[in-house]
Amino acid sequence: PYMPNFEAKCVDDEGNDVPEGELGELWVRGSSVIKGYINRPEATTASITDGWLHTGDVGRIDEHGFIYLVDRKKDMVLRGGENVYCAEVESVIYRHPAIAECCVFGVPDERLGEEVGAAIVLKPGETLSEQELLDHCLAIMAKHKAPRFFWFMEELLPRNASGKFLKRQIREQILEGADA
Repeated sequence: PYMPNFEAKCVDDEGNDVPEGELGELWVRGSSVIKGYINRPEATTASITDGWLHTGDVGRIDEHGFIYLVDRKKDMVLRGGENVYCAEVESVIYRHPAIAECCVFGVPDERLGEEVGAAIVLKPGETLSEQELLDHCLAIMAKHKAPRFFWFMEELLPRNASGKFLKRQIREQILEGADA
């Protein structure tokens, strides 16, 4: 189902093709894909290999050629060698009726590299304990994917102009506050 003059593939961290249906970073090339960044050779070298643009998206391609996106690679938490996709964890948290907003991110951990953390905003008038939210997550997902840390926020989480959470800013504010 690809467009004419367009190719897509999923690759591992070394740039090797992954088997059909397996998760990897989506790389694309074709006449409609950028060839490089103007006056930015370092950015071009970092983002394009042999004409393949590294999209930064994690996904899979099925046997029919359909592309399924899972998350942004930079939003993935690497917990003890296991890949945890923030979008997957967020979708589980959002299933709880008390949740207004959530933003999942990696928290540095000496033993595992990263742990899963979540900033939570409850709907007005709702109450929810960390344990209740953890139990909700564990009923739906594997234990290693469930957040170890929850931060309940009083205000709505900051977003950019297109409505996406400012994950890096949220993470930095929370972790700076945790160190204080």
